[in-house]
Amino acid sequence: MKSFLKTFLADESGASAAEYALILAVVGVAIGGAALLLADEIGDAMVDGADRVEDCAAAADGTPDAGCAPATAVD
Repeated sequence: MKSFLKTFLADESGASAAEYALILAVVGVAIGGAALLLADEIGDAMVDGADRVEDCAAAADGTPDAGCAPATAVD
């Protein structure tokens, strides 16, 4: 058992924890950057969706010209 542990601890053929930490850091920065870049677009889409739901709810209540129309493609 001692020889197995010595061999296991001395083995340097695989990736070390530092390399895994570096990969994790790079991936984390990429995800964070993408989230920051997309934050405004996602927020605008959520507000637009909420406005459409409110318009359709008002139309269902009988409010005239509530503007419940199907979504149009955005260029």
